[in-house]
Amino acid sequence: MPELVQTFRFRVRLTRSAAPGRTAAPPPDIPRPPSEAAAVGPAAVGPGPAGPGAADGAPDRLGDGGFQECAGLALEADVREYLQGGANDEVVRRVGRVRLQPIVLKRGMLIAADGGSADTGLWDWLHGTVAGGAPVPRYDGDVEVLDPAGQRVVAHWTFVRGLPLKITGPTLNARTGEIAVEELHIAHEGLRLERTP
Repeated sequence: MPELVQTFRFRVRLTRSAAPGRTAAPPPDIPRPPSEAAAVGPAAVGPGPAGPGAADGAPDRLGDGGFQECAGLALEADVREYLQGGANDEVVRRVGRVRLQPIVLKRGMLIAADGGSADTGLWDWLHGTVAGGAPVPRYDGDVEVLDPAGQRVVAHWTFVRGLPLKITGPTLNARTGEIAVEELHIAHEGLRLERTP
């Protein structure tokens, strides 16, 4: 009898993406006529390379563990219908593009072990994106479901080149005593269920 995957033990890791995107290469230089290039000057002939420290400051790891919920592990294919003339009782269906759902992570706000303030890593990521720094740091994610003993990975999803869509702070209510929970929505460029050994 096959073993059912129990989802109450899982871990999430967000690591700095090393994979270049499909549009990461700069556009080719368009040669200018000699008269125009001389008039504009050599600095404006083509785009220069980005500085090596353009994305410095973003951590290599972000939000390692500490998450209470993970949603959005979903792929949805567009199906297109084609009607054939003369065959009124038949429809031809073909697969179109795949729509990716955003990953939604919920976690309790983490505080440094030495009694410091709340971890601001997720908020800093979104603020850095909105501030217009280039290039925007992207993060790959691993979502691993563990067996009840926490020793073996039974399911492993990966998503690549994530960008923050939305971050929500906790709903604060002093009467309930509930844990303060942050929510992070991540748009990504690919999701896979990996084979586990």
